[in-house]
Amino acid sequence: MTRVAVIARILPVLAILVWSLQGVSRAENALTLDLSDYELTFEEDFDRLDVSAWGPGTRWIAHTPWNGDFGDAAFADPRPGFPFTVKDGVLAIEARKDEGGKWASGLLASVDGAGRGFSQRYGYFEMRAKFPKGEGTWPAFWLIGLDRLTHTSEVDVVEHYGHFPGRYTASVHVWDRKTASKSSSVHHRVLVAPGSLYDDYNTFGAKIDADWIIFYFNRQEVWRQSTPEHHKQPMYLLVDLGVGAGWPTENTPDPSVMLVDYVKVWARED
Repeated sequence: MTRVAVIARILPVLAILVWSLQGVSRAENALTLDLSDYELTFEEDFDRLDVSAWGPGTRWIAHTPWNGDFGDAAFADPRPGFPFTVKDGVLAIEARKDEGGKWASGLLASVDGAGRGFSQRYGYFEMRAKFPKGEGTWPAFWLIGLDRLTHTSEVDVVEHYGHFPGRYTASVHVWDRKTASKSSSVHHRVLVAPGSLYDDYNTFGAKIDADWIIFYFNRQEVWRQSTPEHHKQPMYLLVDLGVGAGWPTENTPDPSVMLVDYVKVWARED
């Protein structure tokens, strides 16, 4: 996942950060999502998990299609019992230290390195999940545009930094792959009841069309941002449990586990 702390390590120039004038919102007293004219196009209920390291032929791969890790935990090839387990229709993604004291964790992407798999232009994208508690945890659900030739288009439906139990961040990024200084990012902090992201499952969603990217928490609108031109393309899904994100990890619980009930996508019927 592309973040300021990561970009600073791998690019000579930091991306320009354009902060939303709204800045912060509370996930309450907002418009409720209406999916009455949408149809389900992707449904992952985690009754079983169809994943391989790199594909092809599986529903998920366990790495970013461009083979890039981020944060302080390497994303592991799937093996029995780690980093993914499925029980009673719930996926557990586990982050833990190996024998050498290095963090490893799990990521799922819905397309492989050749772009094979699920992606969709426009629609509503949603995850229902419960996050691990603790400083240094970094769970996320995000979307990437299929065409990365000149730009990487990214929508962070949710990323949560464990140092801040009362909020999460939603973002819209356009990463210029040739000139980093031409990149742009807009971030929005969504305030929630402290601890509520750990105590129960919540839904995190984004509805994308030609005009707006609208973000939802428990199907209540919390923010909207105009759709960049580079985002008017098919987007694929990523779910991961990162560690660090530039924050200290000495107090991060080992292990930490993210629970995902489902990932679903809808498209307008017309």
